[in-house]
Amino acid sequence: MLAAPPVTTVAVLAVALGACVYDLVSRRVPNALTFGAAAVAVAMHGILSGWGGVGFAAAGWATGLALFIPLYALGGMGGGDVKLLGAIGAWLGPMGAVWTGLYGAIAGGVFALAIALWKGYTKTAFQNLGAMLRMWSLTGVQPIQRLTLADKRAVRLPYALPLAAGTLATLCMH
Repeated sequence: MLAAPPVTTVAVLAVALGACVYDLVSRRVPNALTFGAAAVAVAMHGILSGWGGVGFAAAGWATGLALFIPLYALGGMGGGDVKLLGAIGAWLGPMGAVWTGLYGAIAGGVFALAIALWKGYTKTAFQNLGAMLRMWSLTGVQPIQRLTLADKRAVRLPYALPLAAGTLATLCMH
């Protein structure tokens, strides 16, 4: 018989899975899920480890937010995805947030390429990437209106999926 996983593992996987379902259905990750999960993580770590646990969870939350806020500011990621990494970080701590963000970015690249291939969008995606890099080399890093989520014609990736994959990779490898 297998031992039950730690409560934090079960909780963070439930958060990631819930975010995936919600993101796939509505194309949003709700504040109630992200802020609620982060608050429960802070409380749970506080109960289990006292003030040190509260600090661990708060630092994980802040690290998760800090990692993806630049992508949000550039218009390449939704706010719910940023808050989701914060919530995951609250459960897994600062280094867990870093690893989840890294593995999630790798998974996101793989998923984005798969979607581009599936939708016949690969050539356009690489042309857009080249245009973005050329523009940034001339003007500095800033949002480019036709290449942000504000463009309703843009192909979108429900980013809760790569973050769930990143969470699973973090749990398995660290």
